[in-house]
Amino acid sequence: MSDTKYEPVTHDQRAFLKRALKRQGFREAYTALEDEYQLARELLLARTRAGLTQEEVAASMGTTKSSISRLEASGRHSPSVNTLRRYARAVGCDVEIRLIPSSYQRGASRKGTKG
Repeated sequence: MSDTKYEPVTHDQRAFLKRALKRQGFREAYTALEDEYQLARELLLARTRAGLTQEEVAASMGTTKSSISRLEASGRHSPSVNTLRRYARAVGCDVEIRLIPSSYQRGASRKGTKG
């Protein structure tokens, strides 16, 4: 065994994005996956607030740590609503799904036109 002490590497997501958004093509690719990234952030935030590890969430859901890891990784696949509900229960949350009119549609409905 090594005497090396574990020291986690910190990650500053805002600083990373600030640098990455300057790269050609990154902004378009990131924007295209914005909903997936938002979902991943929500999942990680809920699990962190609950103080749970991926292993603990997996055990509560009756699945594997690798399944939870894939679920929390943005852009790889779209989980079913049932899977999101099971994850939410495991971390002490509820799922809320809403359809929000786009700004174009809101503007059109205010003018009395049909969109």
